[in-house]
Amino acid sequence: MEYSRERYMKRLIDRKENGLIKVITGVRRAGKSYLMNELYYKYLLNTGVPSTNIIRFAFDSDEDIDLLESYFPEEATKIRQNQDVFHVNARKFRAYMKDRTNDTDQYYLLLDEVQLLDNFAGTLNGLLRHTNYDMYVTGSNSKFLSSDIATEFKGRGTIVHVLPLAFSEYMQGTDVSPEMAWREYVVTGGIPLVAQMRSKEEKISYLKSLCDETYLKDIIIHNRIKKTVELGDTFDILASMTGSLVNAGKIADTFRSVLKKGITVDTVSNYIDYFQDAFVVSKAKKYNIKGRKYIGSPFKLYFEDMGVRNARLNFRQIEESHIMENILYNELRFRGFHVDVGELDISEKTDRRDVNGKYIYAQKKLEVDFIISKGSQKCYIQSALLMESNEKQNQEKRSLYGIDDSFKKIVVTKNGLNPTYDEEGVLTVDLFDFLLDDTILE
Repeated sequence: MEYSRERYMKRLIDRKENGLIKVITGVRRAGKSYLMNELYYKYLLNTGVPSTNIIRFAFDSDEDIDLLESYFPEEATKIRQNQDVFHVNARKFRAYMKDRTNDTDQYYLLLDEVQLLDNFAGTLNGLLRHTNYDMYVTGSNSKFLSSDIATEFKGRGTIVHVLPLAFSEYMQGTDVSPEMAWREYVVTGGIPLVAQMRSKEEKISYLKSLCDETYLKDIIIHNRIKKTVELGDTFDILASMTGSLVNAGKIADTFRSVLKKGITVDTVSNYIDYFQDAFVVSKAKKYNIKGRKYIGSPFKLYFEDMGVRNARLNFRQIEESHIMENILYNELRFRGFHVDVGELDISEKTDRRDVNGKYIYAQKKLEVDFIISKGSQKCYIQSALLMESNEKQNQEKRSLYGIDDSFKKIVVTKNGLNPTYDEEGVLTVDLFDFLLDDTILE
């Protein structure tokens, strides 16, 4: 099965020949290499680019690395970093590039696992001086995390962040109804390789291994972590808090009271940052709507893939309401929106009266699940799995009613009904209409 990944293809095509390094990021196994080496490569061929002008090189492929052996034969092609890690000789790679190109024709460089190239940032910045080179690179492991990218390319890179399959992409690989596909998607997620596996047992086994043998190991190596058990415990706690407000101090308290382990708030904060840097989780900041300001803590964390989150909890906590909220968060990012969590201060009349007989008002804080923005477009979104009664509807819409601007306000629920507006102008949309209709936010 070939997933078209049309949104990401459009982002790459829009950045074609823009003079910058196109850095394709994302959690491991999200499909970055496939996007670049298969889908984008085919696009270039179909637009008339000769195959000789497209240079694909994977720095984790011995077959590709063998092509460098004849250059500077007195030097090692693989430079040992430690017992298990080698880097590819950059001088040999530059000589190889010189042989394959000239100064007049347009070339497209598709470089995979570029963090395995010795001094990769310096080499890429040097290659960028060739105005006839259009560069695309991917990197997956502990040397190519988000915080590294911000500094390594010194303003010469543009990032295309790839998420695991969105629900609409997941539907491309199945012939079942959205309702049936949803049952699988909320459990095993959208890692493309997992989505193509036939048995549930194989999916579960792979996801558990991915958590332990790939994600955790990368973070441990990159950050030289000694308290590996505590890092794993933090992973478990974050997975159990999907869609809930996160406070590093409270997590540290949990370590002391429940796990009987001493850990500082700073350490917990660092661990959270490590998972975010590795694209395992994404942090949504809290924004006060009326005060028009960000609130540093608490915040929310959402997992890039629900299968990974569920695997970490041994598939024991499949709460559809929280998982739906996480999936909506990723869907909004997939569509290119900036996403915050909203907080709204309201003054609400109580049943109590003061000495003059006037009603007493109480100050309350309400939550808006998502505030999304892209350019001049802005929207408020509430995630509500079920709204079976009028009381539940009013509860879910209450915060939206308190917002006094003219931007669109939407409640996404799983009701199987057509989109409807209420008297206050709030739109209620069925979950599958929202996930499968690109125009729903227009």
